[in-house]
Amino acid sequence: QVQLVESGGGLVQAGGSLRLSCVASGTIFSRKTMSWYRQGPGKEREFVARIWSAGNTFYAPSVEGRFTVSRDNSENTMYLQMNSLKPEDTAVYYCNVLGTNTWGQGTQVTVSS
Repeated sequence: QVQLVESGGGLVQAGGSLRLSCVASGTIFSRKTMSWYRQGPGKEREFVARIWSAGNTFYAPSVEGRFTVSRDNSENTMYLQMNSLKPEDTAVYYCNVLGTNTWGQGTQVTVSS
């Protein structure tokens, strides 16, 4: 059974940075395509970034150039480096294994103006 645990969220001022982590267990992590999603207050969950097993990446236009997704297969961990944060980035951030409906508890990111 796949389990995902997100961490690293917090309160930061606009323009600041945070790095989120997602630790996966119960799956062959190195073979999986992993994604970050977020859900802002009163909004639907939306796609943020994806990283394939080979390391290639894809981003939502709203975060392109500010966020960087990476992975460490030896640690079964995916990261999301978030720079130049904006108040509209405020959300609960979740990770996901592509093709599954498994989600972690999420980690709250709050960006103050």
